[in-house]
Amino acid sequence: MGCTAHDVIVALRSAAAVVAEHRDELIRLDRAIGDADHGENMDRGFRAVVAKVDTAAPETPGAVLKLTATVLISTVGGASGPLYGTAFLRAAAAVSDVTELDGPTVAKALRAGMEGVIARGRAATGDKTMVDALAPAVEAAKSAAEAGEGPAKVLSVAADAAHQGAQATEPLVARKGRASYLGERSAGHIDPGARSTALILSAIAETARSRQ
Repeated sequence: MGCTAHDVIVALRSAAAVVAEHRDELIRLDRAIGDADHGENMDRGFRAVVAKVDTAAPETPGAVLKLTATVLISTVGGASGPLYGTAFLRAAAAVSDVTELDGPTVAKALRAGMEGVIARGRAATGDKTMVDALAPAVEAAKSAAEAGEGPAKVLSVAADAAHQGAQATEPLVARKGRASYLGERSAGHIDPGARSTALILSAIAETARSRQ
């Protein structure tokens, strides 16, 4: 069973709810090594996404992803808006105008999104950024898709890998972004962008599983 535009919209509503639930946690994580605004910015951005997709009613998954990108870029402050916006924009381009997403297409979208983040933020794995959550998620999704799994399973293993990747940022010394200014003092804290990435993927995966 593939994921339609409606399924993607439902998944985004779930992602918005999870971001709202973890808003304070993301603020705390960002306070330790950043500007303390990640939770607030992400909450505002995803609330705006839900409001927009509900009124615009885009007809394909790609159109939903493109609209999400536009809203996030215009409403999320700091570096997160351009990074998340670019991820969704690249994902939208990757899925093009297909009406349903299958497992391989989901994996392709995740990879395109990660490549967009890398291009925009010039970060690599080990830099203590959202890439540390995205990279293992992309690899897990690729393996699941190649094994013939559908969207729900592809997203599920990607989310699990993203959580492990986010947790693994705790001992790292940041090499990109505001956290890099702290040098060795950035170690001992989970990267807020990696954490929000894992939370969002988990919400989307849970929605996909429930709609199988």
